[in-house]
Amino acid sequence: MFQIRIHGRGGQGVVTAAELLSVAAFKEDRHAQAFPSFGSERMGAPVVSFCRLDDREIRLREPVLEPDALIIQDPTLLHSVDIFSGLKPDGYILINSRRSFEELGIAELVGKFPTHHVCDLGASELAMKHIGRPLPNAALLGGFAAISGEIHMDSVAEAIMDKFPGSVGEANVAAAREAFAEASRA
Repeated sequence: MFQIRIHGRGGQGVVTAAELLSVAAFKEDRHAQAFPSFGSERMGAPVVSFCRLDDREIRLREPVLEPDALIIQDPTLLHSVDIFSGLKPDGYILINSRRSFEELGIAELVGKFPTHHVCDLGASELAMKHIGRPLPNAALLGGFAAISGEIHMDSVAEAIMDKFPGSVGEANVAAAREAFAEASRA
């Protein structure tokens, strides 16, 4: 089983990201589970969502305490929430930021992980370019597909189009595909 924990703030699409990831897995005939964890349910408050992917039925129902991957939608949470708690030693880290790990103050921590398992990606900027709003979730899913190999980019694109048909979906897919290409080069 592959477990993902997504950190962000209310209004950034944290819950939608987990849902889209699970739908992408279903499209690959895999089992998936997505669910959120809310503190205070207001715009801008820290939000965590979880996603599990497996080739067999998933019976676990508790929060993901030992993730295989972290997707961090808001880097301002890095030093205020224990985001890296429980992350497996060979885990994946994807951060929505154009700033280097040194600039983010996490270079030493990130240096303990395999180089190709960590990626800083300007997902908000890609979202602004393609969608016109700084909603990083779709772009981050493209980046996740690239660095983890757990899900195919085409499945992510299909899941996005199912949720957001028409031009909104197409713009989100464009952001995800550009993020996939950028993260693949990293």
